[in-house]
Amino acid sequence: MSFMTFIMRPEVWFVLGLAGLVIVLGLVLARGTLTGGKVFGVVSLFFGVIIAVNLVLANRAVSTFPGLEVTNSYIASQSFDVDRAAQKALGWNLVPEYDGAAKELRLAFTDPLGFPAEVTGLSVMVGRATEARDDSRPEFVREAGVFVAPLDLQPGKWMMQIEAFSKDGTPFRQRIDLMVRR
Repeated sequence: MSFMTFIMRPEVWFVLGLAGLVIVLGLVLARGTLTGGKVFGVVSLFFGVIIAVNLVLANRAVSTFPGLEVTNSYIASQSFDVDRAAQKALGWNLVPEYDGAAKELRLAFTDPLGFPAEVTGLSVMVGRATEARDDSRPEFVREAGVFVAPLDLQPGKWMMQIEAFSKDGTPFRQRIDLMVRR
């Protein structure tokens, strides 16, 4: 994340505004004698700022959480080893590549011999790991053994959840982090 992207976030402006308010009030309260009322005001302001910042950051954390990975982790764990063994038996290798100039995402599935794998179904979700608003499901077209989809990704870290199927119906699932540079 660039500095300009970071500084333009509303929670950063909120925190900077609160810090400025504390500094201004500190300068105002520093004049004159120190009384019990001023001490109470300073302590109240101190804890008020901490509570306000925590509330804003907690709100942002909850509002940008994309959700659960699985509905019931116990049920998902029951078939995990069998699914993993079946996926390993396929011997597939997946190499993703994003071309920023052409604005294309390419997925190359290869079998154990290095030839293009016979993929019968493909579902890909591309998004940020921390927010669901940028999630998309691009439509891929197979070109010369490589799956290609038009996709405009901004610089930064992206996550892909890929689900493909072999001819016999064996699922191939993989989560890949993708770093997009300028």
